[in-house]
Amino acid sequence: MPIVVNLDVMLARRKMRSRELAERVGITEQNISLLKSGKVRGVRFDTLSRICAVLECQPGDLLEYRPGPEEPDEP
Repeated sequence: MPIVVNLDVMLARRKMRSRELAERVGITEQNISLLKSGKVRGVRFDTLSRICAVLECQPGDLLEYRPGPEEPDEP
């Protein structure tokens, strides 16, 4: 998938564990784990907003587009 989730990088930069983020955001630690691994098909904007508020970052700090061989570089 061309969307890469960099949540683990932001957690490391903030010296925060997944468990603490999950508690502060109000979702399960398992959902944080799935998000970190990129095994989710989507994330709600309100959840993304709460994660950004807790980590004091922007959505672009967490999500990255990396086109693969099957993905065009330009629209």
